[in-house]
Amino acid sequence: MSLFENSRDREYAMFGLKIAGDFGVTLFAPVILFVWIGKTLDTRFDLAPLLTILGFVVAAILSALMIYRKAHRYNAQYLAIEGKGVNKEVEKK
Repeated sequence: MSLFENSRDREYAMFGLKIAGDFGVTLFAPVILFVWIGKTLDTRFDLAPLLTILGFVVAAILSALMIYRKAHRYNAQYLAIEGKGVNKEVEKK
């Protein structure tokens, strides 16, 4: 007995895992990097927790922008799987 009924179910499952992993890394990496840089600079310049908070805010903004762009890209890929194509209005934005 197979976990997936057909190859289309497997394709959707793998696509979902790809999105989850990509979004997870996109959220995780900038936060860790910028908070670490902020904490290091806070210690060096005795500004705690100002630069750590600033690092977190910068990471959140960058992550949000990257997620927004990736969501549009994944939407186009999903529509391709569905065989619906991409609306030209959506593509221009």
